[in-house]
Amino acid sequence: MRYYSTRNKNESFSFAAASLAGLAPDGGLFVPEEVPRLKAAAGSSLGKMAYPEIAFEIIAPWVEDDIPKATLSGMLQSAYPFSAPLVNAGDRMVLELFHGPTAAFKDFGARFMARAFSYLRRGEDKPLKILVATSGDTGGAVADGFFGVEGIYVTVLYPKGRVSPLQERQIAGLGGNTSAIAVEGSFDDCQRLVKQAFADAYLKEKFVLSSANSINISRLIPQAAYYAAAAGGATGGTFSVPSGNFGNLTAGLYAWKMGAPIGKFIAATNINKTVPDYLESGSYEERLSKATLSNAMDVGAPSNFERMAAHFTWEEMRNIIMGASVSDDETRKTISEVFSRYGYYLDPHSAVAWKAADKLIEAGKLVKERALAVFSTAHPAKFAETVEPLTGPVPVPLSLQKAMERSVEAKVIPAKLEALKDVLSKESL
Repeated sequence: MRYYSTRNKNESFSFAAASLAGLAPDGGLFVPEEVPRLKAAAGSSLGKMAYPEIAFEIIAPWVEDDIPKATLSGMLQSAYPFSAPLVNAGDRMVLELFHGPTAAFKDFGARFMARAFSYLRRGEDKPLKILVATSGDTGGAVADGFFGVEGIYVTVLYPKGRVSPLQERQIAGLGGNTSAIAVEGSFDDCQRLVKQAFADAYLKEKFVLSSANSINISRLIPQAAYYAAAAGGATGGTFSVPSGNFGNLTAGLYAWKMGAPIGKFIAATNINKTVPDYLESGSYEERLSKATLSNAMDVGAPSNFERMAAHFTWEEMRNIIMGASVSDDETRKTISEVFSRYGYYLDPHSAVAWKAADKLIEAGKLVKERALAVFSTAHPAKFAETVEPLTGPVPVPLSLQKAMERSVEAKVIPAKLEALKDVLSKESL
């Protein structure tokens, strides 16, 4: 399997080179020369396989030139002592993606990536510096996934005041080989700074740099596995996906192209609805992000749209993706109503996905009787300040109880490259 930049098809890269680089040399994102197909036997057995086995079938063809199958199998058994259960909630199913150590779906990508990086960099002497921008859950998952991994150091950039208190403790409370920078701005500013850092001659000379959010192909590929797992239990169904930087939905599109039995996708956004508007009009316009209750989705210029556009035309996207946006008032009302009716707790992001499906059903664009799975991307206890006034106390997993005991240690900087360079230049690896 070879990879090329979304901006240049004339130069190809191995999985190892693409994943360790993170961003392509020209600033584009790495995409596969072709999306591999699931083996027929595996596709028909998805509903009977354990999660690490499904992950192996999905990931193996993407990495076969760089990671031996026996090594990959061991990685996945180690990475996934948890799974992604599909549970019933009223008239639909919920895919619970919050059973990992940081109680968010980002654990599925970050834990594979940490193990892959450790293997791919075996024998290297110079440490690797990972820069990652987060709108909420990515930073905590990456910090946890790479915590204690020898020879790899992580710096997470997050928008100051725009993540929940628990998310901030997960991002900036571990220490060790992880550090955090609170940027006075939006997630889009954090993402811009990371991209500028990758292009900066001084930083490229000082560090071996890589990324770990969904701009990195090795964070994206393992996320396709839970789509395949869910498709085994909801064949031909529609998946409503909370969407911000659109890495999650892009992973689903890869699972679909591989042959997982998926019907359609709902790109569920909050008021940062750049992609739903594009699906409606055919005109793509980046915007400044606006702060909402579903903060991990506060993205006005989603990076992974560049990947989507590399694989699909507007007409093709409209054939498989429906878009819908949800306000904060609608989010609160949905959390309250779902708990009142079904006793099920939704976090704000999952509530956006639930309400987006409702809106499409009401508009006659989605058949109510069709199999429908809402993606629950974070445990509701991570957003207790929003959820509990609407539902009462939310049970808190042990991993989150421990995270709340941490203290926050983060440098605060303006959203300027020189400020980031100043902080990074003082770090010793």
